Amino acid sequence: MSGIRRAVRIDRWTIISVIIWLTAVLFILPFFWMVVSSFKREIDVFRMPVHWIPEPFTWQNYVVVLTGAHPLSRYVVNSLIVAVLRVLGDLFTASLAAYGFARLRFRGRDALFLLYVSTLIIPVQMLLVPRFILFRQLHLYDTLWALILPSVFTPFGTFLLRQFFLGIPPELSDAARIDGAGEFAIYWRVILPLAKPALAALAILAFVWSWNDYETPLVMLTTESNFTIPLGLTSYIDENGGFSASLIMAGSVLAIIPIFVVFLALQRQFIEVISRSGLKG
Repeated sequence: MSGIRRAVRIDRWTIISVIIWLTAVLFILPFFWMVVSSFKREIDVFRMPVHWIPEPFTWQNYVVVLTGAHPLSRYVVNSLIVAVLRVLGDLFTASLAAYGFARLRFRGRDALFLLYVSTLIIPVQMLLVPRFILFRQLHLYDTLWALILPSVFTPFGTFLLRQFFLGIPPELSDAARIDGAGEFAIYWRVILPLAKPALAALAILAFVWSWNDYETPLVMLTTESNFTIPLGLTSYIDENGGFSASLIMAGSVLAIIPIFVVFLALQRQFIEVISRSGLKG
């Protein structure tokens, strides 16, 4: 009987594994097509049936994207500036707020936290027009600061870090207070070193959100020299709606490389904190 149960269990996991692999292939296939198309001539990108091996194989699309009239390097630099400053600002401000909500006791703390987190339900698109008006009045419109400043403090970052901070034993903070440490010293020297997985997870999420943000640059930027990558890729679309698919594919492949690098560098911490952050309330 145990042998039958073991065989059923093995068959069940085999079926689940096959389904997972098929799903993975289904999701990877469009990405693979994008990479392959970046090495094709424009005329071959949409040829039917699809040729999964470029014939002929050409690097010309990458040469044009990197050195042509609209060099991708300019957009990459802008995206890096915006993403790095967004990430650093979000890590600092969200961790401070999370420390206050998780470790300090004051009247109305939980109600205030609930009210603050509830702002996550507000669609970002509703804030674009007020931000546009504000930055026009502050003379920050059409600058990278119009992309950076609204994202250096996020409710999601505060929520994620607070959940992680709640899992850190309070005895560590009490011991530091006995030794004479103030609240900021406890936050900086005790809590943050223990929260590296949560900080890494937030860094990945903030970087990806910033890197892929298209709507905000579309509203806030008009000068091409300030474009970030998502908006810069539209430079390969002319005023009549015509576009070069091969150039867009090559630019898209180059654009996702930094995301892969960041995720591969921090993936272990990301998985750890996602599995732990929902355990405490």
